[in-house]
Amino acid sequence: MNKLTIWVITGLLAVTTVFFNVCIFLMSLLNYRQNKKWSPSETIILALSLADVAHQLACYFWMTMDEVDSKCRIANTLYAVLLLLIFGLKFTIMWNTSFLMFYYSTKLVNTPNHCYTRIQAVILKHASLAVFLIPLCGLGTCMPMLAVFQSINGTAGNKDCGILMPASTAGTVYEVIYLLLADVLPGVLMVKCCISISVHLALHLRHMKATTNGAHGPKLGSQMRVIRMALSLVAVFILFLAIDLFVNYQITVNHESILTLTFLFTSVYTTVAAVVLIYGKKTFWKALIHEVNVCLDEYPCLSCLKVPEQKAQTATPAKD
Repeated sequence: MNKLTIWVITGLLAVTTVFFNVCIFLMSLLNYRQNKKWSPSETIILALSLADVAHQLACYFWMTMDEVDSKCRIANTLYAVLLLLIFGLKFTIMWNTSFLMFYYSTKLVNTPNHCYTRIQAVILKHASLAVFLIPLCGLGTCMPMLAVFQSINGTAGNKDCGILMPASTAGTVYEVIYLLLADVLPGVLMVKCCISISVHLALHLRHMKATTNGAHGPKLGSQMRVIRMALSLVAVFILFLAIDLFVNYQITVNHESILTLTFLFTSVYTTVAAVVLIYGKKTFWKALIHEVNVCLDEYPCLSCLKVPEQKAQTATPAKD
């Protein structure tokens, strides 16, 4: 797949990423106007959606510059600073996502460890401060790139402008540390939360089935939607993490220029993650379906694409 094709596909995905994340942003503001307060989950989701949009725009701007500036006449410093911003935003996205999973795991799973419970309560109480510090930590973590990486205008088998590559052993060591902080650690936290939620779900279903003697299937109500959202986010994250680590290995060890491929997969991840987040918030999901149906009403030929806004009600016998 050549760079032009990747650029076009990423552009299409950028539209969907911006659309879904702007929907999250606007619906969050609407909820705030109605309730006059932010819940910790809404704060984290709002910060995540803003980071997704900023990261997507920065990635596509870099890819457009790289595509247009075929002779690399733009100063390498501009490319380097833009890549620094992209890596910092990626750090923010990874940790905001893991923080969201941490929040849902604390809401769904009760732990007997009171010390751990108090730590969780303190963290969640200062959710706004946490989502403010995460981007600053991301930027601070990426700043050493300017010192230990070198900016080059070409790699094996391709021609890219301003690619940041490790310039020495110190650069390679920093690359490993950055991947541990930006990818592996949030991934470990998400897997831990995923295991906790899965165990909670299994125990809850087992308990409910036992109390009903198997007379009917156990129901979790709104919890089930949140659990499906959380597990789906973890699955998408783990898949993206594997691809991202492989791409960084190819860039660092084999000096292959496949950075644009990273941006493409990141665009897929941010789009899918935004859809999953909207599904997880029932009010967001219902509002999105309603708006889509309203738009389809303008085009009768597309009426077959409309999505039912309410589940069909099962008939119940009339009472005497």
